[in-house]
Parts: sequence; C-alpha cells; structure tokens
Amino acid sequence: MKDEMNDTNFIMSAKIDFAFKLVFGDENNKDILIALLSAVLELPRSNFKGIELINTELYRLFESDKKGILDVRVKTADGKQIDIEIQISESKYMPERSLYYWSKMYNSQIKKNDLHSALKKCITINILDYKFLPINQIHTQYHLLEDHTGYKLTDVIEIHFIELRKLEDIEKLEDRNDPALDWIKFINADTEGEMEVLAEKNENIRKAYRVLKEASMDEKKRMAYESRQAALMDERTRLQESLEEGIEIGIEKGIEKGIEKGKLETALKMCKAGFEVEIISSMTEIPVDILKEKLNVK
Repeated sequence: MKDEMNDTNFIMSAKIDFAFKLVFGDENNKDILIALLSAVLELPRSNFKGIELINTELYRLFESDKKGILDVRVKTADGKQIDIEIQISESKYMPERSLYYWSKMYNSQIKKNDLHSALKKCITINILDYKFLPINQIHTQYHLLEDHTGYKLTDVIEIHFIELRKLEDIEKLEDRNDPALDWIKFINADTEGEMEVLAEKNENIRKAYRVLKEASMDEKKRMAYESRQAALMDERTRLQESLEEGIEIGIEKGIEKGIEKGKLETALKMCKAGFEVEIISSMTEIPVDILKEKLNVK
C-alpha cells in the first residue's frame, strides 16, 4: 500500500487557512504577500515597502491546540493595517463579522490620551469559499459613502469580499478582468496542474506555488494541515446537518399547522351545519373547550 505521506501528487490547498498562512503570513515570503495585496487593492507595490506582519504565530500540530491560524494581518510603513481572512464555512453574518473585526483592528491603534488623528486606515479582505452576495462580481469592495451623491465621508474603512465559488461563472462576471484574478484562481486551485498553469504566467504565483509544494512535502506541516482540514470539514458537516434538521423540523411544523387548520375549517363547517360541539370534537379530535373557544360557541 502506497504511503500517503510520500504521495508526490499531494499539494495543500491555499483555501485552508493553515496553508494560506504558510504562503502569505511568513516573514520569508513578504514579496509574495505584497504581490497579492498589490493585485487585490490595485496599488503599486511600492505602497507596501516596509510592510510588517502583526500577530504572527507558529503553526500548531493539532486542532486541540485551539489557537487557530486564521488571519494574515499586516501594517504598512505609514501605519495602515490590513487583515486577510479565509472563510470556508458559510455565514450569513459575514458583513457583521467583518465590521466587528475591522472595528477591533481600528480601535487597537489608539492609546489613552492619543488624538483621533492617530487613527489610520484599516482594510479587511474576506476570501469566502462560497457564494454570498447577489452581485455579478467575484471581487467587491466597500467604503463609507453618502447615499445620494456617493461622496466618501472618510477613507479609513475599506472592506473587500472575494467569493471563490463565483469562479464557476467567470465568463458571466462583470469583473472577469480583475487584476487579482490569477491570485484568486491560485487560492481556489485544488490540483497541482491548476497551480502550474498559473505559475507559468506569473512569477510571484510561481514563488507561492513553490512554497506550497515544499510545505506539502514536510511531514509535520502536512499533519497539521490535514488536522485543520478535517476540523473544517467537521464544522461544515455540522452546519449542514443543523440546516437539514431545521428544514425537517420546519416541514413537520408546517404539516402539523396545515392539519390543524384543516381540522378547524372542518369544525367550522360542521358547526354551521348544526352539529353539536361534542360530535364535532369526536370527528376532528379537537378538545371541546378548544372548539368552543375557536368557534366562539357556548
């Protein structure tokens, strides 16, 4: 039997936050991170000169360690902060979640007796492995604008959503020429072949692919990756089961409600036809006292 750990065809997916952090959240790979940010934010790479990684952590071997590796957070030379989050499990509260973490990042800048001028721009980039927004774009970005004129009140807030699953409909999307599209495809790629095609087109993606390939051959990192992958699959399964259970309960309640409504309609017709309440009760299985209340009879 072939040893799975020696499977040379195996490669980590950058959609798994552990692998994403290895590629984009490592001090040795700042050039890769800068290339990604430059493409997503459509800014020259010179804007990210002197970028600093914040709250970086060593990878954990097992999910039981609890300290999950979720985000890549950076600070630019001029004090701006950028947070990149990979979200695999669906959540209808992503805007609220994103604003919450943006506010934590924004508030953390200021200390007692500081002036408001000390607050710098904060950017959140959410990479979602599901379709979320009813907009015909894979990459959307948001600012604080006046409703009627579009005037930007302030530039301190900027939130991006990248929906990986929309790549399935790429030909129909309005932003299919987005400069970050190759990076989006790389993050979404599941096979080495897909990554190789993108690596041939882009020097920085080639570096990212090499980092991912080397990490995939490291036994400890692969163990940690597979542990995290299993935990995320379990989380998705639990959410799906909860959803299905909720639908089933809803159907059951709907059926019950329909039956009760039907019984009451029958009882009303029988009452109008002159049947006594006791007979109606025996026919519909509705207690006499409830029938009297519902039919407004004594």
